[in-house]
Amino acid sequence: MMGCWVLNEGLSIILVLSWLGVNLYLFIDTFYWYEEEESFHYTRVILGSTLAWARASALCLNFNCMLILIPISRNLISFIRGTSICCRGPWRRQLDKNLKFHKLVAYGIAVNATIHVVAHFFNLERYCWSQSKEAQGLLAALSKLGSTPNESYLNPIRTLPMNTKKTTELLRTIAGVTGLVISLALVLIMTSSTEFIRQASYELFWCTHHVFIVFFLSLAIHGMGRIVRGQTQDSLSLHNITFCRDRYAEWQTEAQCPVPQFSGKEPSAWKWILGPVVLYACERIIRFWRFQQEVVITKVVSHPSGVLELHMKKRGFKMAPGQYILVQCSAISSLEWHPFTLTSAPQEDFFSVHIRAAGDWTAALLEAFGAEGQALQEPWRLPRLAVDGPFGAALTDVFHYPVSVCIAAGIGVTPFAALLKSIWYKCSEAQTPLKLSKVYFYWICRDARAFEWFADLLLSLETRMSEQGKTHFLSYHIFLTGWDENQAVHIALHWDENTDVITGLKQKTFYGRPNWNNEFKQIAYSHPSSSIGVFFCGPKALSKTLQKMCRLYSSADPRGVHFYYNKEIF
Repeated sequence: MMGCWVLNEGLSIILVLSWLGVNLYLFIDTFYWYEEEESFHYTRVILGSTLAWARASALCLNFNCMLILIPISRNLISFIRGTSICCRGPWRRQLDKNLKFHKLVAYGIAVNATIHVVAHFFNLERYCWSQSKEAQGLLAALSKLGSTPNESYLNPIRTLPMNTKKTTELLRTIAGVTGLVISLALVLIMTSSTEFIRQASYELFWCTHHVFIVFFLSLAIHGMGRIVRGQTQDSLSLHNITFCRDRYAEWQTEAQCPVPQFSGKEPSAWKWILGPVVLYACERIIRFWRFQQEVVITKVVSHPSGVLELHMKKRGFKMAPGQYILVQCSAISSLEWHPFTLTSAPQEDFFSVHIRAAGDWTAALLEAFGAEGQALQEPWRLPRLAVDGPFGAALTDVFHYPVSVCIAAGIGVTPFAALLKSIWYKCSEAQTPLKLSKVYFYWICRDARAFEWFADLLLSLETRMSEQGKTHFLSYHIFLTGWDENQAVHIALHWDENTDVITGLKQKTFYGRPNWNNEFKQIAYSHPSSSIGVFFCGPKALSKTLQKMCRLYSSADPRGVHFYYNKEIF
């Protein structure tokens, strides 16, 4: 029962292997071209095979730098996600892995940059040694070219004065200076991107990540020094390498062997990165424009368990269930933008988020709004918020399946609030046809107080479904994993009542954790020939378990039941 998982994960593997295959092809093809190309024969005499290593890694570096900005262009990803004609099914789900691909490409850049730098250190060593007194024969003759008029040089290190360090010679070239800047920028970006740094100091992560501007500017001009040179085509037609390479002493006098002429290879990095840089610049312009738009806070609600509910309005704001926004509060930090799933439905005249204190920034936000045991702030005293988005996420695909299983853990329930509200509105609109015919909703939470803000929504939905005779449409299961002795006694005393003692709903709360084997087995049995979307928002450990369940209970028969796993990722 592995059909759908193989399809979904298979596509991920195909995309990764395609990326890896293109890198290998570019590297191997370029490597052998520089090893065999006649115009670089004399260059190889000085540099050997490190020429090919440097050039092959440079091309792969350009290729990955072309890709690195695309996965973080949120508006582009949202646009592609909305174009269902071009992006369906398993291909659409790959968009949720944009950040993973961004990291993968970053590792590709790091590997190729390392190869490139090491190769050029060997090249520098060889260039310097060929100018020394120990160099003899053709090697010495090639290094001395360019010393007289009407000659072009091959060795960019023209002289090697006594007591001059090789690194000093390197920093006299455009390639050397920009290469150093690129390397330092890359080290800063990579080291500050670790989970530890991002959690400890998001502003440090944000600032160092924006060194990418310096990185790309340096990359664009890195090749302008044309430090790697090859024989010109005109010179090749007059200077037969096979015949003349052993007659280097006669180059000045032999008519058949004129002095070879050399030129640097034109810089090409800018051609690779120009398109993505322009695309990303447009992305930032759009985001800046959104940042300038006024956000009006219409309602502030402080819920139990440290949850802050904000209702907001913004001109021209349009959303879909499951989308998220980026929120910035300049009173806390002018640099930090944090993602929050929208908990309102598209049919409402406002958009809302629920924010739980889960770190320094969110704790500061709750304090700024007076949600930490203080009186809520007057509207005119509320801090200014900036909102960017909305952006698409995995949950927007819920309505594309006939059966959907929605699983939330803790505050991970927020993405499903908008979904359930949207279902409520769609069920109220009799003319709205729905492909979705069944929703299973699971919520696992350790704190009974956290149910309070969400129970009203479930109660409203439960009532509406009952009125319209659609009680079968939504099956919800709430699991409480933490309780004290007093709660246990209270629960036991009221167990026989018609409504649940904690939530007030007809469906009773379960105590403990779900048995996912039983749950998936029952769902598979109830829908034997259906495509079932599984949507999850919560911790990684549970995500792995659910992914395993999807794989285990999906049929190998194309006509059988298939579970498609989707995880909410920002």
